[in-house]
Amino acid sequence: MDTKSIFIKAKQLLLKQKAVLAILAMIILMLFFDTQFFTAYNWMNIFRSATVQGIIAMGVTMTVLCAACDLSVGGTMCLSGVIAIMMINGGAPIPVACICALLSGALVGAINGFLVVHQRTEPFIITLGMGTLLKGISQLLTDAHPVACTNMSFMQISNTKLFGQIPILILYMLIIFLLFFWILRFTNYGRNCYAIGGNYEVAKYSGINVLAIKWSAFVISGLAAALAGILLSSRMNSASSVYGDNTGMLVNCGVVIGGTSFAGGVGGAAQSFIGIFVLQLMTNCMDCLGIGAYIQQLLQGVIIVLILGFDCYGRLRKRERV
Repeated sequence: MDTKSIFIKAKQLLLKQKAVLAILAMIILMLFFDTQFFTAYNWMNIFRSATVQGIIAMGVTMTVLCAACDLSVGGTMCLSGVIAIMMINGGAPIPVACICALLSGALVGAINGFLVVHQRTEPFIITLGMGTLLKGISQLLTDAHPVACTNMSFMQISNTKLFGQIPILILYMLIIFLLFFWILRFTNYGRNCYAIGGNYEVAKYSGINVLAIKWSAFVISGLAAALAGILLSSRMNSASSVYGDNTGMLVNCGVVIGGTSFAGGVGGAAQSFIGIFVLQLMTNCMDCLGIGAYIQQLLQGVIIVLILGFDCYGRLRKRERV
């Protein structure tokens, strides 16, 4: 293969994966400013900050591939952290508390799946309402105040550093990413998720148990959000009802940024993490440039609207071509 062919293929890949172009654009832009952006510490912080949302994104990817979404992940993350810390403070062993927190996430996912898959309700509305409900439960349990963990061993789960330098959260994220990448790429379950998102009726009549698989996708999403909640609470050594206020929308939009379309059947674990990384990198760039929090929120809102608009436009064009 000659140099020209390699260049053409690389160009086509970049144009197809626009999130990578966004990453390159931000890195090039930061070359013109005198900041701490290119330090090893800053990049380690970027990856560590992306881990919680990245883990959640892996679960959300499963639902989006099945042509649905899960906006309850912020509430699930918040509630699981509250459950874990309150149980630990009550004398429960850390493993027992973490298992119960994970089960709470699975239960939320099962309820979402039942309402969306079996009752044929709109996933956007159901999961948005579920997220609000879970935030309310968290506020009742904590009286809307942060709850600190009295067992310092819990804090070590997320704050340990490998070789004294690498945050262990990055290792957790890598393991979860590889697990979901393997599921979606090399198992029948993953291929069935793509088939369901690509064409639900065709998948149904081809013998795929569409109800069970789509339902289980919500359970997996709930489990991933609960795990992220445990890790976040361990990192902060506290649980709070204010955690995850915008997590559901940001993660779902990050998944779409990476190329996992709400239309279903397109994308994967790698694309979703790239999308989450784009959002985290953008936030870090604005922090390095000293842009205020309100302006950052404004810019994030503009990007979210544009993302959803382009995704809807893409789905419309796809239907027109069919």
